[in-house]
Parts: sequence; structure tokens; C-alpha cells
Amino acid sequence: MTAALISKPLVEPLTLASAKAHLRIDGSDEDVFISELIIAARQYLEKLSGLRLITQTWRQYLDCWPISQVLELTLRPVQSVQAITVYDADGAPTIIPVSEYQLDNISDTARIHMPNPATPGMAMNGIEVDFIAGYGDTGVDVPDTLKRALLMLIAHWYEFRGAIAPGDQPVSIPPGFETLIHPFKRMAI
Repeated sequence: MTAALISKPLVEPLTLASAKAHLRIDGSDEDVFISELIIAARQYLEKLSGLRLITQTWRQYLDCWPISQVLELTLRPVQSVQAITVYDADGAPTIIPVSEYQLDNISDTARIHMPNPATPGMAMNGIEVDFIAGYGDTGVDVPDTLKRALLMLIAHWYEFRGAIAPGDQPVSIPPGFETLIHPFKRMAI
């Protein structure tokens, strides 16, 4: 399964002011750099954990429905499913009505149960599931522990920004970062 970003977050989980306060920076000379660090830290945490911190829209592609008729979405937390589209052999789309599937977005890993799944006619990527993921629309919705992990990462990268070439980043992670995000990572069974 592949997932593609359809619409990125409109804001970041941390404000520039909160990051600057954590770094103890008063001036505005470093604002662009710190803003870039906020984005990079969010993206890194999201990639590492499978979480999406701020509301964003994703599309998950499938070749076929699971035999169990229950599809697990790859990113979390899931707020809602926007559309499920199945393509026939000619590439013509059919939107599956909401009444034909059930979303469980209460579980840690969101699941879609489709009792009578439509069979795609395309051999690859014949099913698209568009969904909204993230804790909410603003940083207030993001758990404080994750925001603390972001601040640690931003401070670490800010401190060591000249030691390693930008293309080789992130080269190190601060002590305690993994400990903070560990409870939020998906556990393999």
C-alpha cells in the first residue's frame, strides 16, 4: 500500500514564538531558519511514528481489498474518510457510498470494514481511499508530550546546525526524544 499527501497541514504544531521561547531567542534574524526547523521536526516525527500531528488529507492506494474485508489505514489518527473510489478496467471511477462501509477510527489503527467490496478492474492501484488524518487543526490539539519532543529536536538541530552538511541531516537525535515519542508509536505484534 502506498499513501500520498493530498493537502498538507495549514499550520504547524508549534508556533515560531514558542520555538523561539524554548531556544531563548529574542531577535528575528533566525526566524526563517527556526520556521524551517519546525517543519522538518514535524515531518521527521511523523515519518518515524506514523502519526500525523495537524489535520491533513491523504490518499491510500490499494491493488485489492484484504481477504478479511477490513482495511487498516497506514497513518494515524484518522478523523474521517472523505471518499473510497474503485476503478474499473477502463479507469472509470466508482465512488463507494458511505452506507456500504464502516469506519472504526476509535482504535489506534483506523480500520474500514467493507462487507461487500467492489472488485477493481485495474491490476494496480485500482482502489483509492481519501482520508483526513491528524490530531486537529491547531497545535492545541497535539499532545503536549509530542510538542515537547519537537522542541527538543528543534533545539538539538539548532545547536548542531553547522557541524554536519544540510544534506546529511538529521545526523543525531537528542537523548530523550525516543522516550517521549515511544508511547505514540505503533507497536508490532
